[in-house]
Amino acid sequence: MLQYPELRTQGKELLDKFSDLWRRLDIEADRQRLEAIEHELVKPGAWESPESLTPLLREKSLVSGRLERLEALGRVKADLDEWLELAREDGGQDILAALADQIVQFEAGLKKAEMAAFFTGPEDASDAILEIHPGAGGTEAQDWAEMLLRMYRRWCERENFTVKFLDFLPGDEAGVKSVTLQICGPYAYGLLQSEKGIHRLIRISPFDASGRRHTSFASVDVYPDVGSDIEIEIKDEDLRVDVFRASGPGGQHVNKTSSAIRITHLPTNIVVQCQNEKSQHRNRESALKVLKARLYERELQKLEAEKKEDYDSKNAIGFGSQIRTYTLQPYRLVKDHRTGVDVGDVDAVLDGELDKFIRGYLLRQSDARQH
Repeated sequence: MLQYPELRTQGKELLDKFSDLWRRLDIEADRQRLEAIEHELVKPGAWESPESLTPLLREKSLVSGRLERLEALGRVKADLDEWLELAREDGGQDILAALADQIVQFEAGLKKAEMAAFFTGPEDASDAILEIHPGAGGTEAQDWAEMLLRMYRRWCERENFTVKFLDFLPGDEAGVKSVTLQICGPYAYGLLQSEKGIHRLIRISPFDASGRRHTSFASVDVYPDVGSDIEIEIKDEDLRVDVFRASGPGGQHVNKTSSAIRITHLPTNIVVQCQNEKSQHRNRESALKVLKARLYERELQKLEAEKKEDYDSKNAIGFGSQIRTYTLQPYRLVKDHRTGVDVGDVDAVLDGELDKFIRGYLLRQSDARQH
């Protein structure tokens, strides 16, 4: 049987979250930006080159969508206020059942609005390119990299995102030496940017006959998949292209012809490779996609107020540089060192339950932008 005091507490907690979210938002700025975009779109000659308007149209869709969601949420919030008042006066089960439904509806809308409010950059809505590289430590680190690969694939399943392997280099005995994924879904980059950094694992090694505790590291890099919306100039003379035969244990990773591609961008010394497609042409396309994403991310970093280190001067994959630690022994805990968020259910995290860490990171970034 539904109880009013319990529903009132749930409703008040959600309304407090709503108030906190509303204080973080600058709705008037969104309205002014939408007006400015619409003004640009009706200027004489604006549509003479439609392809040049793609970024502007994309931004318009994001801003207008965010405003529509917030306005709809405001209406649901008003309805919840009315149902709470009605339930206070008349605590019948029919009224309480309707209030419970309203709380569920408001909670779902609040979660979507809260997440969308975090994403203010034009690249946040992009698909993502995610790379995993093990640190020093041979098989132990390579196995950890494969555990992270499984974690992100399970997270993508939960989000109904699609995953495509662009490159996969298996470990010598177990695990992976490197892997590059294309992850497609709404705000994939905005969500996964929280995973960029060094991940540390502490456990009793399954590869150590003495049963000793080991510490392993792996790096995760995330880039926005900018597609064809943004022009990144890549000159042929700036590229060194090497063709080689794909390697692997068999199946999709083995190739009898030299179709794998490695591209070095000489001005930045960024190296990308792809060997998962059957044809050299398709592998080249995929490799150039990853290179374009990296170069775009590099430009974004130059423009950020809080400038991060460039790719070539990234922290070593080792002690003191980790963003998150996954401890399996002597106790069980996953702790994010940037936000202080920790979760005791390590198995759930490794099974793809990353929402607490992602939300904690986005809240931290939102607070940093306001100060």
